[in-house]
Amino acid sequence: MTTLADKSLLSGGDNKPPMHEKHLYDLWKSRMELYIMNRPHGRMILASVEKGPLVWPTITVDGVTRPKEYTELTPAETIQADCDIKAINIILQGLPTEIYALVSQHHVAKDIWEKIKLLMQGMSLTKQGRECKKATIKMDN
Repeated sequence: MTTLADKSLLSGGDNKPPMHEKHLYDLWKSRMELYIMNRPHGRMILASVEKGPLVWPTITVDGVTRPKEYTELTPAETIQADCDIKAINIILQGLPTEIYALVSQHHVAKDIWEKIKLLMQGMSLTKQGRECKKATIKMDN
């Protein structure tokens, strides 16, 4: 008998990165890094997240310098350009809805990653502050 979990795996459910609570940034970060490293060209995808996207190469034709078109890239540059897009998609898919709404307008994985860090760690700090206040109130009683 096929279970719901089996059906999700059959329909591609294993292709989605892990999603966590907003305040669990460190857990989210480590799980996302492991998920990325498990993808084809994982190291290149992670490099895109940590160092930024491929600096698009230029070409000079008749004295005019212009960026290369995708079809003019070398095979290695093509893979890196694809990894830059995959990095953005992986990160955005693994976000809680509230965070996604705040970062989805960015088009560089490194910028998204840094913004998420600020947002999620800020939420963690506010949660810790609330817990600290609760503890103080209990101690006063």
